[in-house]
Amino acid sequence: MNAAVAEDLVVQRPQGLYCPAGDFHIDPWRPVPRAVITHAHADHARRGHGAYLASAPSAGVLRARLGDISLQALPYGEAVELNGVRVSLHPAGHVLGSAQVRLEHRGRVWVASGDYFVSGNTAGAPGSLGGDVNGSCAPFEPLRCHCFITESTFGLPIYRWRPQRDVMAQIVAWWRANAEAGRASLLLAYSFGKSQRLLAALHEMGAADIGPIVVHDAVEAVNEAYRAQGVALAPVLTMGQVTDRALLRRALAIAPPGAAEGAFAKALGERSDAFASGWMQVRGARRRQGLDRGFALSDHADWPGLQGAIAATGAERVIVTHGYEAEMVRWLQQQGLQAGSFQTEYGGDDAAAAG
Repeated sequence: MNAAVAEDLVVQRPQGLYCPAGDFHIDPWRPVPRAVITHAHADHARRGHGAYLASAPSAGVLRARLGDISLQALPYGEAVELNGVRVSLHPAGHVLGSAQVRLEHRGRVWVASGDYFVSGNTAGAPGSLGGDVNGSCAPFEPLRCHCFITESTFGLPIYRWRPQRDVMAQIVAWWRANAEAGRASLLLAYSFGKSQRLLAALHEMGAADIGPIVVHDAVEAVNEAYRAQGVALAPVLTMGQVTDRALLRRALAIAPPGAAEGAFAKALGERSDAFASGWMQVRGARRRQGLDRGFALSDHADWPGLQGAIAATGAERVIVTHGYEAEMVRWLQQQGLQAGSFQTEYGGDDAAAAG
């Protein structure tokens, strides 16, 4: 995009996205004095900053991941003044505590989305917002602004999510068929966000009659933060709490992708492997990873969801970050919008922007 002008509320610096008027960074990837954090995934929330500002619901996970940090936890919708810039945090629908950062200064409003989830699969008209939500966190809140900084993780027309209820029905049917055949079901899912979304959906569906749900220790550590915020999750066991290994033949085991070949997976015995990720939408992704099944379930906006979210802001200017930046910028320009991109370092953690 064109070089930043003086009135730009957010510019790109080597440390990350920077608000010159307020003298703070948003999700910086290098240490800075003051960081506003959109959510606790490791590619957005890093160690080493002098002071952190983040949403109140994210505080538990942030402290669990980053340790003893100087954190100001701000409730959704409340505003603080940072050197004359009015800053507030609003739900992004991505994971627990995920937030969009709204900046207001001298009559101009910018919104930095971070990662967000909204799906267009139930939209009535092109560009409208669908009704699917991530039931494990507060839903995405459209915000009117002059400039919208949007992610584009799945910014191609091929990415159109099926309703969560349909995908979860597929997962439960797969689990039930495996249990009836006497083999465990290993479902790989990111330890922060995706795993809890699955457990919240399973709680709603009441599928406990099939067998136990066994989770990796990394998943259970994050579960505790979700329960502390009042999110209802299906009852689970850790592997250490399983006293009768015969139960594993009917179990649904949820673990991060990195555990696929480790002790947790080996303890299951005979099993069927699957992965819950938006990348499973692409033909061949399951086969390349040697999986039995792939379920396209993402905590990021799909192509219609991105379109709807951008339209809902009313922004005349859009800046695209990580994902399919060039393709999204081209589409936005075709719609008559002023569009450009920021080059970021997001998307490098197993719990981050990977699906």
